[in-house]
Amino acid sequence: MTTRLSPHRAANDLTRLLNAAFGTGPDRFPVNVATVAKDYSNQFFPEDPITLVKGDALPNFDGGLYKAPPGKKGWGILYNDAITSPGRINFTLGHELGHYLLHRLLFPDGLECRPQDMVRWDSEYAEIEHEANVFAAGLLMPLDDFRRQIDGRSKPSLDDLGTCADRYRVSLIAAALRWLEYTERRAVLVVSRDGYILWSRSSASALKTGAYFKTSGRPPIAVPSTSLAVRSDLLVKSKGVLPHEADVWLHDPCEEMALLSDQYDFTISLLHLDNASPRWGRDEEEEQDVFDKFAPQTGMRLFEQG
Repeated sequence: MTTRLSPHRAANDLTRLLNAAFGTGPDRFPVNVATVAKDYSNQFFPEDPITLVKGDALPNFDGGLYKAPPGKKGWGILYNDAITSPGRINFTLGHELGHYLLHRLLFPDGLECRPQDMVRWDSEYAEIEHEANVFAAGLLMPLDDFRRQIDGRSKPSLDDLGTCADRYRVSLIAAALRWLEYTERRAVLVVSRDGYILWSRSSASALKTGAYFKTSGRPPIAVPSTSLAVRSDLLVKSKGVLPHEADVWLHDPCEEMALLSDQYDFTISLLHLDNASPRWGRDEEEEQDVFDKFAPQTGMRLFEQG
């Protein structure tokens, strides 16, 4: 039985080739996914290559991987040409290249991906979308380079993460999620809309101390009424920073850095916390169903766009 390639291995294979070709020179980033997709697939999968990468009308989808029509060989990667953000387009292309490398044999007719598929990296979301995002992050934002931009012990602002997003030509959320993978700090990323959390992601050190929000399989969680996620009147040019006492966002005091995203129609809140001792051991690091203090009794889930 053939072992399916992991997203980390697939991204690392391509990263090694790009490092050999460009080193750390000015042409190394951002990755030109369209060129990489065509060249790599033609070299390693000449009987089944990617022959087309372009924008097209894709209502309700950010991108898709499509089998070539009868009489032609290979695959096409399309992105929604209504998208204007270069970072969103680039990550979409990386995501679809991940589907090509990891999933095309499982889905011989191709795949279409919704906007939320691009920003949910947690394993609780659809497995294939999670894998495509892990691949795209590894290809576009190699951790060794990211660490050179922001040290694992540093406390970045949203502007700092935005600088990385520009370097790799990805969205701010993609850059923030990548930083959370390696930071030594306790931090939580919260994405909310209309006063409710859509989803969140915690750093490993935050997760160990119980600083997270469990959003799957439960009623929607209301954001604190004093948070910047609700108090948009406190934002300046859609951004702001606000310290909070304990038991506002989390059990511990935190600093909220928030950005209202017109592009995605939601608010991004990055919560920075001080150091704290773990509340459980390494064998219990998986999220537990214990953090529901803000969960309302009624309401409907608001999740259309991640």
